Amino acid sequence: MTASASIQIVGVKEAINGLHKIDPQLQKDFKAEATAIAQPAIDAGKTAYSQFPLSGMKYRWSDRGRKIFPFTISSAQAGVKMRFDTRRNAIGVILIEQKNPAAAVFEGAGRKDTNRLGTSLDAVSPERGFAMAMPGRTRLIGPAVYKAKRGIEREMEKMILLTIKEVQKEL
Repeated sequence: MTASASIQIVGVKEAINGLHKIDPQLQKDFKAEATAIAQPAIDAGKTAYSQFPLSGMKYRWSDRGRKIFPFTISSAQAGVKMRFDTRRNAIGVILIEQKNPAAAVFEGAGRKDTNRLGTSLDAVSPERGFAMAMPGRTRLIGPAVYKAKRGIEREMEKMILLTIKEVQKEL
């Protein structure tokens, strides 16, 4: 389970895949530049994890041999990653995701179905400063990334439009 927030601009998938067809190094350069532009959103996602959600989340817990907990702030911050998804059926191209299992459970607990963990997290949400569970929303990473998104959208759009023009010129 991963929690994610994405920024979408139409035509990016084709441009990224076109770069790979022209020259794989161009695609690597594009991804490096996009990662540098998106760094404020990645940092905002990381700094959102500043408190321990519930005291019971510090204990070890695994499900069918897969380690899920303990939750630690440092591992939650380290779990915030950016990924490119250029598959045809992908919803977004540039995704900021939470890869840490405990933090992903924290982000998504109670979003779809009511459960004890989600109810407990919602009970302490106002005093701890994280959002209550709502369908399609995460508690910390989503709101943090959406706040930072406005600052990087213009730069990302400029770079993507230049890249699309370059791909069209080469093809």
